Amino acid sequence: MKFFLKITFSLYSYLSLVSAFSPPDQYLINCGSGDPAATDPYRRVFNGDSESGHLVSTRASRVFNANPSSCGLYRTARAFNRPLHYVFPIKDPGTHHLVRLHFYPFNSSYYSEAQFHVLANGFLLLHNFRITESENLPVIKEFVIPVDSEKLKITFVPLDKSKFAVVNAIEVISASRDLVADLAQYVDFEKNEQISGLLKNGFETVHRVNVGGFKVTPFNDSLWRTWVPDDSREVGPDNVYNTARVIRSSNGTIPDTNITWVFEVEKGYSYMIRMHFCDIASVATGMLYFNVYVNDNLAYENLDLSYITNRLLASPFYADFVVDEENLGVLTVSVGPSNMSLPRTVDAILNGIEVLKINNSMGSFDGEVCTEFVLRSWRRGNAGVLVPLVAVIFLLLIVSLFMQRRRNWFGDSVAWSRLPVDVSDVNLKYGNQLSSGKA
Repeated sequence: MKFFLKITFSLYSYLSLVSAFSPPDQYLINCGSGDPAATDPYRRVFNGDSESGHLVSTRASRVFNANPSSCGLYRTARAFNRPLHYVFPIKDPGTHHLVRLHFYPFNSSYYSEAQFHVLANGFLLLHNFRITESENLPVIKEFVIPVDSEKLKITFVPLDKSKFAVVNAIEVISASRDLVADLAQYVDFEKNEQISGLLKNGFETVHRVNVGGFKVTPFNDSLWRTWVPDDSREVGPDNVYNTARVIRSSNGTIPDTNITWVFEVEKGYSYMIRMHFCDIASVATGMLYFNVYVNDNLAYENLDLSYITNRLLASPFYADFVVDEENLGVLTVSVGPSNMSLPRTVDAILNGIEVLKINNSMGSFDGEVCTEFVLRSWRRGNAGVLVPLVAVIFLLLIVSLFMQRRRNWFGDSVAWSRLPVDVSDVNLKYGNQLSSGKA
């Protein structure tokens, strides 16, 4: 198994010598703004959606943020009480794209009424989503989804007619082709085996940690990601591989301990754990061997970084592990010495961790609901006002026709008899059937 896993790791190696990635698709949208451009805290330029051509529906209200201290990007938002679409032409179909949704709660009770769903090309990104005022503002939801068509359509759907949807900014960016690999190692207490087919899935970023280092902001990441420090390039930026946490023996005794990170996650989903490695601590190759654990299960035994990186020190790479979380709502990642570890050397190392939720079988990241159900529910929920109105109109038409026929019969002196069932009763019953969806 050791040799097999090493081959898998070598396929995932990431060389820092690759040329800088320039995304073919890159849309940065400032929602609710008529201004041609606004900047975020990292000096990226976002274009106003009013003139962008990406906003399909014009049935939306423009809402201004009452907080003047927020940056230009979060001073406006697009709010709407019916489904609204943003459509983005895709130059690079057949690849994964990053979708980031920015939310910045207004200091207003009106904003607290926002509750909605977000759909994107058959994926349900958010379901019954509410924006709460918190200290961690703005709220940014990040997804990586496959886009096979020449358009990416992002739809915001209010929960019902009494609620509305709102968004401050949208990003759509092509991902490099090596950002998502088709292979990963599936790990649980019974087995450790290679699986394939990940390219057809989407992923939601749940945690992203720069191990042993400082916070890495979008300004220092080519895909504008944020890496938080663990005291709370396209695959991984240099600032992640420049820092690490290590286990090092200070004398001739190898420490009998592991370093463990614990992450809260939502139960009932599969997760991909991406671990970033770069040996920046050893003084020579062939001296670092350690074990990797996921949920206390051995994911890799006697990991030899020298072998994987062709005996190059400080050569970054990543490895993907897939786990199921059904019961506890937490995931753990650990590294520690192995039975091949050497005294007076580095005995374990880890540079970065990403925890990514994988969509379920319904294409959802948020509940056992599919996009078709969300759209049907909206149409049904808002048919409650329309159907009774149609029933009343239909009833009036029937009564009008009946009265017209009655006058015609009197005019022709033709005998007539009363209908066996009152017409109004019949049509009222039919109207009630329509209202209850039993047409």
